[in-house]
Amino acid sequence: QVQLVESGGGLVQAGGSLRLSCAASGRTFSSYSMGWFRQAPGKERELVAAINWSGGSTYYADSVKVRFTISRDNAKNTVYLQMNSLKPEDTAVYYCASGRSGFVYSHFQGYDYWGQGTQVTVSS
Repeated sequence: QVQLVESGGGLVQAGGSLRLSCAASGRTFSSYSMGWFRQAPGKERELVAAINWSGGSTYYADSVKVRFTISRDNAKNTVYLQMNSLKPEDTAVYYCASGRSGFVYSHFQGYDYWGQGTQVTVSS
């Protein structure tokens, strides 16, 4: 079955950086888009960034544009989220998700497999 395993979360001060990784297995990674979502306590899960099968097309939420970068390495079956200039409002559990096809989806219905999540906490 498809498995997605996130890593790289942690505690960082405001203005700092973190790099999240998501290792995928169970299907042909290079055929599917990938996304990073986050969910803060009491809030809905929101799409942060997404990338198509080749890495040639990306999507970012307005709140993270310029600060976050999504990328993928199809040879390593891994998608990354580089997060710079972190703010306390970025604090959340971050989830990676696999798309239903190779196209970028801007809504959660476009994703059919999810990781277990990794906590990111940004202190002020």
